[in-house]
Amino acid sequence: MHEAPVINLGGLDIDLSIILMMVVTCTIVFVVAKLATRNLSVENPGKLQNFMEWAVEFVRNMITSTMDWKKGKPFLSLALTLILFIFVGNMLGLLFGVVTEYDDPAKAKIFGHEITSVTSFMKENQEKHPGEEVHAEVAWWKSPTADVGVTMGLALLVFLISNGLGLFKNTKNYLKHYIQPYPFFLPINIIEQLSKLLTHGVRLYANIFAGEVLISTIMGLAKASTIGAIFSIPLLMAWDGFSIFVGAIQAFVFVTLMIVYISQSIETHEEH
Repeated sequence: MHEAPVINLGGLDIDLSIILMMVVTCTIVFVVAKLATRNLSVENPGKLQNFMEWAVEFVRNMITSTMDWKKGKPFLSLALTLILFIFVGNMLGLLFGVVTEYDDPAKAKIFGHEITSVTSFMKENQEKHPGEEVHAEVAWWKSPTADVGVTMGLALLVFLISNGLGLFKNTKNYLKHYIQPYPFFLPINIIEQLSKLLTHGVRLYANIFAGEVLISTIMGLAKASTIGAIFSIPLLMAWDGFSIFVGAIQAFVFVTLMIVYISQSIETHEEH
């Protein structure tokens, strides 16, 4: 596996590849949305406008399948932004890879900061294999959703929104549901809420990360020998095609669960 370009800044370990890919993903989503809505036309809509209209209608149907549209309408922009962000993020790791190699720990620097992940990796391997040449490969381009910090951050956002709606819109009934059907169910209900947070983020991360690991393995096979390179081409094409499907499904599942959690928070705590 490739190392991540981690630097220490202000006592915090910062993964530069994640920051880079988050910026790229946000930029792509913003540009697509901007171009799709730049020249709106009823009589002669462009391809991007048609795509955005389809995306809006698709997300609207997702919302109306779980709650009344009057209650769900305020969450249309959130759901649309999330599904576009996650889908684009999932796809970025399939395009290509940007990998740099380091043979000297002293040269593992960027913007004047030491790439701590590289130097620690090389030092550990030098201690284990003294006298041998050690080099580290750093991956700069990957899906941001292949990082558990990103997916758990998105899951935490959904967790705070859904539980915040229940807490502030209907405090009494929201707190009451933690002790239903009996007060001794309180620990179980709390664990249930926390498990939603955990599984929501880990599910997305695990699927995208596993896909990128397999892609790296196939690429390693291509470097191993000529025969490996020949066999890796159809394998890579097949897996990339399947990964597009998986990436789209995971974006759909993540946003669907968000809508379900919000629906449960709004309708259950208001009506029961």
